[in-house]
Amino acid sequence: MQGILYEESSFFLFLLVTCIMGGWAAWMTGRAVALIWAPVWQAVLYLLALAWGVRFIHFALFGGTLLSLHYYIVDAIVLLVIGLTGFRYTRARQMTTQYRWLYERTGPLTWREKGSG
Repeated sequence: MQGILYEESSFFLFLLVTCIMGGWAAWMTGRAVALIWAPVWQAVLYLLALAWGVRFIHFALFGGTLLSLHYYIVDAIVLLVIGLTGFRYTRARQMTTQYRWLYERTGPLTWREKGSG
């Protein structure tokens, strides 16, 4: 996996920086965008910018490559998955609490109109 997902000497650094620290920031970014009722494309833009920040942390603290398209894409994919999941989770909660007479929750990320299905 080294060389494909991460360039550092240990998987722990990838897990710590990209998945835990970056993932938490991505979840909170997706949540924040959903809370202000902004469209999902805004979350995508913010998450792509966050991926550059995560890439910089890899570079500044652990000697990673700053301008590596390959590792930027890996970081961006991980952050997009986590951030968009946070967006969808928050949006599902919003729709079913603020419009409880119209929608019911069907799962952690989904909702449907009441009386349908």
